[in-house]
Amino acid sequence: MRQKFCVFILWIVVNGVYAQLKIPSFPNGLFSTYYLQRVSLFKSLPITKGDIIFLGNSITDGAEWSELFADSRIKNRGISGDITSGVMNRMEEVVAKHPSKIFLLIGTNDLAKNISADSVVKNILWMADYLHQELPSSKLYVQSILPVNDAFQKFEDHTSKGERIKQVNTSLQHNTSLHHYTFVDICTPFSDVEGKLNKKFTNDGLHLTGDGYMLWKHLIYPLVYDLQPKAALIPMPQQLKWRDETFPLYQCNAIVIKDTTLRIVAERLQQALQGQGLTVKIENNSINKPFIELRFEPVEAPHLPAEAYHLVILKEKILLSANTLHGIFNGIQTLLQLMRDYTLIDACEISDWPAFEWRGYMVDVGRNFQSLELLKQQIEVMAAYKLNVFHLHLTEDIAWRLASRQYPQLTAPENMLRHKGQYYSEEELKELITFCKKRFITLIPEIDMPGHSAAFTRAMGTDMQSEEGLSIIKNILKEFLTTYDVAYVHIGADEVKLTNQTFIPEVTSFIEGFGKKVIGWEPGGNFSESTIRQLWMDDKGKTANASVQYIDSRHLYLNHMDPLESVVTIFNRRIGNKPKGDKNLLGGAICLWHDRAVANPEDVLKMNPVYPAMLTFAERSWRGGGTEGWVANAGTPNSDELKIFIEFENRLWDHKQNYFQNRPFPYERQASITWKFFGPYLNEGNLAKKFAPEEFDFSLEKLTAAFEATGGTLVLRHWWHPLIKGLIEIPEENTTWYATTKIWSNEEMVQDFWIGFNNLSRSPATDSPPANAWDNKQSALWVNRKLILPPSWKRAGQKGNSEIPLIDEGYEYRSPSKIQLNKGWNTVVVKLPIAKFKGINWQNPVKWMFTFVPVY
Repeated sequence: MRQKFCVFILWIVVNGVYAQLKIPSFPNGLFSTYYLQRVSLFKSLPITKGDIIFLGNSITDGAEWSELFADSRIKNRGISGDITSGVMNRMEEVVAKHPSKIFLLIGTNDLAKNISADSVVKNILWMADYLHQELPSSKLYVQSILPVNDAFQKFEDHTSKGERIKQVNTSLQHNTSLHHYTFVDICTPFSDVEGKLNKKFTNDGLHLTGDGYMLWKHLIYPLVYDLQPKAALIPMPQQLKWRDETFPLYQCNAIVIKDTTLRIVAERLQQALQGQGLTVKIENNSINKPFIELRFEPVEAPHLPAEAYHLVILKEKILLSANTLHGIFNGIQTLLQLMRDYTLIDACEISDWPAFEWRGYMVDVGRNFQSLELLKQQIEVMAAYKLNVFHLHLTEDIAWRLASRQYPQLTAPENMLRHKGQYYSEEELKELITFCKKRFITLIPEIDMPGHSAAFTRAMGTDMQSEEGLSIIKNILKEFLTTYDVAYVHIGADEVKLTNQTFIPEVTSFIEGFGKKVIGWEPGGNFSESTIRQLWMDDKGKTANASVQYIDSRHLYLNHMDPLESVVTIFNRRIGNKPKGDKNLLGGAICLWHDRAVANPEDVLKMNPVYPAMLTFAERSWRGGGTEGWVANAGTPNSDELKIFIEFENRLWDHKQNYFQNRPFPYERQASITWKFFGPYLNEGNLAKKFAPEEFDFSLEKLTAAFEATGGTLVLRHWWHPLIKGLIEIPEENTTWYATTKIWSNEEMVQDFWIGFNNLSRSPATDSPPANAWDNKQSALWVNRKLILPPSWKRAGQKGNSEIPLIDEGYEYRSPSKIQLNKGWNTVVVKLPIAKFKGINWQNPVKWMFTFVPVY
């Protein structure tokens, strides 16, 4: 039987090389009862989308994969005793499930039956070819056959085949490109110094123990979830050196602290581990290994040592040292990211410190109220990425959201224009301040004065700058400063005509009398030198004053940014025009001014790139550096700037995949899309006029490109030109440009895309797009010469109105466009006409830009 079986396998291979591959027919008598039972079960199970199939023999069968990964998409298709022909026999069931990924491990039983290494390889390659034929968009990972060990004197037919296993693995490694699979070497990590299966991972020389499955999970975890080989860290530490060993987190049972002051941060780490099903105790000694130790110890840092930390991960212990609790907290955030699979941690040594002491995020709750729960969600993300200042803009023309015992009319519903009656009670604000402090975040309350104070005027019946108004403000401030434990008060003081020149000096002196520091917007009021300035426009004269401290928020308003642009521009940003902070430049803060009304508070996070921008700003404000000037595009192909951005984008994508599956994260990978631009063509104000790219039936290879650029959102001319650099160095009115790129598809399919030509800011009352058009510039887009129609806008042509929420105007919060792709390369052509650069009014700026990116 063994000889017939071998010949039958070879016949399949030889006769199936060049023809359309078909699964051969095998008699049931070739397979065990257990095999047939398992196959019948697999065929009976329902088909579910996006499955990840683990396919193989007893070694695969022995794992509880969905539990191991805590992911119901992962399906076990292992059958004990199976061989390559057995897996071939059940290809139909695998294909019917249309899995997104397949992890194949097979062959050791074939070798035990004395089937040649060459035959095993040929059968595995047949499987790879067949799966590519039937499932061209599914990813196949062919794992090396595991080593064996004859020391246990069991399974001698298997454990005597070590050399043949090496032959199979070598052949599989060399055939990846021809047969469309990814080879995964799990053999080497499981081998001892003699090349045999390490006894740590087996008790019979063939099969794996629990420790073995934990290692296997760790090795393939990044492939299961499309992650970088090592844990992606944001912000990237200042110094990082990987080691060639791992710490077994699943065996760790203790967090060691020898100073009780550390208990508060140790408990947070303990809670995080418990949330992943890991039970650890907090102890004061390190008798049991492996363990994690937190300790105060001098850590040298060239900048801001109070937040610095030193982290060493070895195979038997983790040592986290810092000068302060805040430093320990920062180190824990890095450690948690290193724990991405909560099984094993790759060993490393990290020395880290921030470039800027002020790393902030501002939320405007005056215009659009957010619940405490929603604010806490954002604060938790801040803490995870080492941002340390939460700026809460509490009062606005629209509403006053801060409770006052002395003046309850301030928060009366009739004095609010939106979210009437919604405000923060004394207990809630105290709770929020405490919540921030536990995460080493400083809450900055902003009570805007004397501008943006229409709500105050409605409630109090007097102008804030009047003598009576100033008296009331002092009473409010006294109540506030004696009630809440805050170190700073932001008074706003921008966008207002000062009718009382003593107002700001008096208020500043009053606040400082309580031992608090004052912050104000710049350009803004007549501030004293002691007032910290938060820059919102370029004002170099003010920052040149050596006596003034400042925070940079210029071009860091998320409400004005396209999602893809936000990551590019913030990543490249040089905060305060300096590589790191100093005695004047404290740092920076991104700001969320969603002036326009929203239908739901959560829409603020969907319509603005809050989390992608927050992570990017965390990187830049911690790492420092950046690029001179303000840019809106990722860079030219193969440039150093683009390579650096790609490295960051890969890490950002990992974090989206790992930590933001259930939170809005409007970002898609864009750094691999390269465009060729053709132009300028003079359109003389006729936006519909056709030029060579259209006249040549889109055969753009006949034309010479003016330049190339990379990205998913491309800004030809920024609406704040020349302050922010676009693609076209000297843009001209009444011109038309074309851009083209190619998109690859493994099969004919419908693919989702984000498409846009005017990403509306969420602040001005901008008009909605006209019916039957992408925008009012007659922009157009073709894929494979087929015109892609714009959405059927729900409010086509709606004149801008701040009280009418946006609904589908932005690509990031409407359903993606669905485009039919051909198998192979698909040609995309974009037409980009422009007339005048000046909009019809300030609410409708002209944005010469486009977005085209696949959504995965």
